[in-house]
Amino acid sequence: MDSVKFLTPEEVAERYRGEVSVGTLRNWRSMRVGPGFIKIGKAVLYPIAELDEWDEQNRVSCRASNRLMESSRD
Repeated sequence: MDSVKFLTPEEVAERYRGEVSVGTLRNWRSMRVGPGFIKIGKAVLYPIAELDEWDEQNRVSCRASNRLMESSRD
C-alpha cells in the first residue's frame, strides 16, 4: 500500500521558507483557498501530493523558458 505523507502547518510554512505563514494558512483554510488539507479533530494536515499539485497550478512560465522548451522539442 502506498503511504501518504503529510505536513503540519508549521512544516508547510517551512517548506515555503516562511513566505507563507501559519497564520496565512489558517486564513486560507477559513476562506477555502490555498492547498487542500485534511482535518482530523483539531489536527490539520497537508498531503504532500496536494502541495505539489498546488505548486504546479501556481507555476509562472517566463517567455524565455517557453522558447527554450519549444527549441528542445525540435
